[in-house]
Amino acid sequence: MAASARREGSTAPGKSGALPAAAARSGALRRLALALLVVLFSALLYGQIQPPPSKIPGAPGGPPVTTPRARLRDGRHLAYLESGVPKEEAKYKIIFVHGFDCCRHDVLNVSQGLLQELGIYLLSFDRPGYAESDAHPARTEKSIALDIEELADNLQLGPKFHLVGFSMGGEIMWSCLKHIPHRLAGVAILAPVGNFWWSGFPPEVVEEAWNVQFPQDRRAVWVAHHLPWLTHWWNTQTLFPGSSVKSKNPVILSKEDLPLSQKFIDRPYKVRQLGEHDSLHRDMMVGFGRWSWSPLEMVNPFAGAGEDGEVKVHLWHGVEDLYVPVQLSRYISKRLPWVIYHELPTAGHLFPVADGMPDAIVRSLLLGDE
Repeated sequence: MAASARREGSTAPGKSGALPAAAARSGALRRLALALLVVLFSALLYGQIQPPPSKIPGAPGGPPVTTPRARLRDGRHLAYLESGVPKEEAKYKIIFVHGFDCCRHDVLNVSQGLLQELGIYLLSFDRPGYAESDAHPARTEKSIALDIEELADNLQLGPKFHLVGFSMGGEIMWSCLKHIPHRLAGVAILAPVGNFWWSGFPPEVVEEAWNVQFPQDRRAVWVAHHLPWLTHWWNTQTLFPGSSVKSKNPVILSKEDLPLSQKFIDRPYKVRQLGEHDSLHRDMMVGFGRWSWSPLEMVNPFAGAGEDGEVKVHLWHGVEDLYVPVQLSRYISKRLPWVIYHELPTAGHLFPVADGMPDAIVRSLLLGDE
């Protein structure tokens, strides 16, 4: 009996202890499986939101280099295109800064007659990440202004030059006015992108401009500002629409822009050949990002130069612009009395490519013609 009791006593604890041990092992396995699922999901999510590396022009797997390129101090290259009279003979030197989803070939189409008549040297270049210019992952609103200055020095354009910027390139004109005003002889800002978060805009102006955009564009701009690390995924996923500008959705075309858009549809050259992130997406991240200053707070950088030496800044915008709401440019022109404002009541976003407009813009910039 005693032996039996001892056997029972020795086996009972073993049986009762086996259940908690098995339960513990089962719980540990569930926690491990959950952790593995979290890791797997995180890896998949990271893979989705991480943009692929940009291709490098002239490198294996990258597009060939077919045009002259200037090497910058940090080793990057900017591809460029020269037109007009030789720079050594030029009376005026103009650098054109292209817009979103464009390149050096989308330069303002000034007539050969005007280029020769006024002695104009016209330079356009691929902004970083576009066409045949190296990407610049560290690009900021300031760095592109310094790139322009360095490009001008590399090509020996002299101490001063004129600037013309269109769309996203128009927004860059504010950065040039801020960071390199001493190099500027005159500036034309065409249908510029505006940052809704620049300080100085009244809430009602921002709200009116914000609501002009299509819903998918409001969401894309919001993501670029608040969640820039998600910009690539947002504009490449297929669950819901991303930027209509990037996707070339015809809904963005006003009736004024529709006939002009064919000039961009028929382009024989490639703009996105290095990849979309360091061109289109980085444009959005920088253009709608968090700036440490606002153009609305600028004072005239050319004040005190005298009437003969005064630099003219022209701002052009079409009322029927569905890409970039006119309300922001209109308000900026009221806040900055030194900016000469041209509001075009029957023009959309693409007015700079309309017949006759390039010559009118350049004459206004160089000669003061209305």
